[in-house]
Amino acid sequence: MNNSAPLPGSGALRAEFPILERKVHGQALVYLDNAATTQKPRCVIDKLTECYTQWNANVHRGVHLLSQEATEHYEGARSVVARFIGAKTSDEIVFVRGATEGINLVAQTLGRTLLGAGDEVLITALEHHSNIVPWQLVCRERGATLVVCPITDAGELVPGAFESLLTPRTKIAAFTWVSNALGTVNPVAGMCAAAQRAGAITFVDACQAVPHFRVNVQTIGCDFLVFSGHKVYAPNGSGVLWGRKAVLDTMPPWQGGGDMISSVTFEASTWNRVPHKFEAGTPDYPAAAGLATALTWLDAVGMERVQAHETALLALATNRVGELPGVRIIGTAAQKASVLSFVIAGIHPHDIGTILDRKGVAIRAGHHCAQPVMDRLGLPATARASFGVSNNSADIDALVDSIRMVQKLFGS
Repeated sequence: MNNSAPLPGSGALRAEFPILERKVHGQALVYLDNAATTQKPRCVIDKLTECYTQWNANVHRGVHLLSQEATEHYEGARSVVARFIGAKTSDEIVFVRGATEGINLVAQTLGRTLLGAGDEVLITALEHHSNIVPWQLVCRERGATLVVCPITDAGELVPGAFESLLTPRTKIAAFTWVSNALGTVNPVAGMCAAAQRAGAITFVDACQAVPHFRVNVQTIGCDFLVFSGHKVYAPNGSGVLWGRKAVLDTMPPWQGGGDMISSVTFEASTWNRVPHKFEAGTPDYPAAAGLATALTWLDAVGMERVQAHETALLALATNRVGELPGVRIIGTAAQKASVLSFVIAGIHPHDIGTILDRKGVAIRAGHHCAQPVMDRLGLPATARASFGVSNNSADIDALVDSIRMVQKLFGS
C-alpha cells in the first residue's frame, strides 16, 4: 500500500478487515466503536499466526534459532515503534500491556520518588479513569494533592486555567491528548511547554491520538507518552510507554523478576539497563510483533490521509446526526478527532446502543470510563460513535437510519 492506494474507508481497505465480513443479528456489521478497541487488519492477524507457527520461543534467553528469531522480532518491533513516534532511540520504548499499565508504572516509580507532602499532580477534567486513579493512589500515599483543570460546556479546557494552576508545587502534569468521551483535541505541545517552564514532568496519554494523526514526541516536547496497541489496530495486550531516557534511567524498577535484572544474589540484586529494567518476566512478544505490523501498515496507508479521511467522516456525522430532531451532540470543541457523542431526549443511551446493535450498528453507550466528564456535563451517560480507517459514508448512513428507527420506536 502506498500514497496511490485507495482512500481509507474504500472497499479495498475495508476488505483487509476480516471481521467486517460477518453479520450481526442477520445484519451487515457497521463497527463504530473504534475508540474502545479497533478491529485488526489481516496482516496483523497473519503476524500472530506466523509467530505461533514459525518462531514461538522465549526471547533474550535462548541460544537456539527460534529464541533468536523471536528476539529479533521483539527488538525489531521496538525499533518500529521508535520510528513511528519519533523517539531518538529504541531504548526509550518500554513495552507494556496497555496504556493503563504504562501510567501505573510511572505513577508507582517516578511518582513515589518525586512526590512528597504538599506537592501537586495536575490533570484535566477530560481524563479517562486510567489517568486519574493511578495518580490518586500515589498522591494519597505520598501526601500530595491531585489538581484538576476544569472544562467548559463545550468540552474544552477553560482558557488559561491550565497555566494558572501550575505552581512550584506542581511536580507532574499528566493529561490526555484526545478525550475518549468527547473527542476534544488538547493543545499538548503548549501544555507541555508551560508545565516544563514550571518545573514539572509532563505525561501525555496519547491513546486516542496515535490511531488518528501523526504523533512525534520531539515535536510535542513531553517527558512521557503512552498508548495502547488495541486502539491502533494492533493486538490486545500490547502497549507502549515512551520516556526520555535520562528520566527513565533515574527511575527504580516497578516489578521484579526475570530479564529486568543484571545480577541476583540473596543479599541484593542489580538492574538491567533501560528499557529492560521495566519489562520483568516473559513479554508478550507476539503482541509486540503485531503492534509493529499494525504501525507499519498505518504508515503505508499514510497518517495524513487517515487524518483527512476521519476528519471528513466526523464532519459528515456531526452534520447529519446533529440535524435529527431531539438529538443533542455532546462535546462541541473547535478541535475534535473521530468521536461523536450524543444523547436523545427521553431515551437512555443504553437503550440506544441496544437497539442499534439489532441493526448491526456497534456503538458504545455509558460513561466511557470518564465519569467526571459526565458529572461535569450533568449526564449519566452518552451514546458514542467513533470512527477509524475502515469506516466510510455508508456507515454514517446506517448510523443515522438506526437513530431514526430508535426515535420511531420511542415515539420521539
